[in-house]
Amino acid sequence: MSLRNASSANATTSAAASGNAGTSGGASATAGTPTTGTGLEVLGIPGGSFLQEALTSCSDPLQAIEEFQLENGILLPSLRPMMPLLDLHGVKRLDFHISVMEALRDNLLAQISELGKKEGKEKDKKLKDLLNKSFMVVKIKALRPVVMAVMKHLSHVDEKYLKVLVKDKELYDDCDTVVKRQMWKDNQSLFGDEVSPLLSQYIKEKEVLLFDQNNLTNLFFLPSPKVRRQGEVVQKLTHMIGNNVRLYDMVLQFLRTLFLRTRNVHYCTLRAELLMALHETEVQEITNVDPCHKFTWCVDACIRERTVDVKRSREIQAFLDGIKSGQEQVLGDLSMILCDPYAVHFLATSSLKILHNLVATEGLPRDHHILLLLLRMLALGLSAWQMIDTQEFREPRLDSQVVTKFLPALMSLVVDDQVRSLNAKLPNDERESALTIIEHSGPPPDAFQAYISESSV
Repeated sequence: MSLRNASSANATTSAAASGNAGTSGGASATAGTPTTGTGLEVLGIPGGSFLQEALTSCSDPLQAIEEFQLENGILLPSLRPMMPLLDLHGVKRLDFHISVMEALRDNLLAQISELGKKEGKEKDKKLKDLLNKSFMVVKIKALRPVVMAVMKHLSHVDEKYLKVLVKDKELYDDCDTVVKRQMWKDNQSLFGDEVSPLLSQYIKEKEVLLFDQNNLTNLFFLPSPKVRRQGEVVQKLTHMIGNNVRLYDMVLQFLRTLFLRTRNVHYCTLRAELLMALHETEVQEITNVDPCHKFTWCVDACIRERTVDVKRSREIQAFLDGIKSGQEQVLGDLSMILCDPYAVHFLATSSLKILHNLVATEGLPRDHHILLLLLRMLALGLSAWQMIDTQEFREPRLDSQVVTKFLPALMSLVVDDQVRSLNAKLPNDERESALTIIEHSGPPPDAFQAYISESSV
């Protein structure tokens, strides 16, 4: 069972079908890339051009076809007496040869698959030899799966083959993603053409979900991080990247550029979701080299559990405090991860929960270490666009008066709401009720109004 036998059967199939075969481009036999013709002639098998010449130069076309079939048919003496039996049953020679060719091809594909499961240099040597002998027939559709299967199981495909594939859209589209990755890593524009529609689809899906007027309930923040990562776009990007660090870096650069150009914070969401999707599939070649991995993992766990416990707050604090001189550029990626709307929503709602708790316990915001960390993270996330735009990677200083003046003012408003609510439930006492409403009504404190307009936090 060999590719040559399959090719021979394919040649006879062409003769049985019409006595003529089409031609298409290629490369030389010595280089292992297709030349002009179908590739059969390069293998030493008479193909379409040979048959065409025989038919135009002969006196009896039927005799020429019969001779071609005898010379290039399946070289099995015991089979020839059976051919008239197929004719009696109305089985066309074309159908018979196609079935034989498909059986040979499927058998060869199975053997290639088994070989691909093995490890070591011997495997690659055999696959490279097979690719060198088979690539010249890559333009024959019936035999193309064999060539594609060989390349799929090779750890590295030679550049000479990749150049042929990337120039032919049909061949490129038929390549497995494993092979395409080798083309993409050295061709950023080609990879960008593949990724761009997925990024546009992702942004559109997020905006439809966020601005859906027919939805009376807010479903945008409802799905857990793990559920969101199962989305089509995230899964496709994860598959396209595989364990290739270069492709991962390209995607991150696309996201930074688009975020900078559009200010669309959904690109920040995709930045975080992509890293965590690779974490879940245990692509350690990438997660081990991304300096944001541990930080993103901690933040993701907090969002998933909807709380920040003492242990995780210490891990996040240690990470932010541990950024050394010369490593400040990582702040750009950290700020994008914290600019994710899901992260901002979590940080803001968690801060409000802590404030309500402080009201109940009569505590002060400045004494609550987790609240101060959440505000620090919020300030870093809200500065993401400016930091990437200016390329000045410095953590923004949180205005101390946000903690000493704005938050106490906000807490006073919470107390006013609680007092009015409690007063409404008590028996009517006009004078006492009027005094309570007067004491806990009126405009918000000046500090509250000032910081609402001045501070993004």
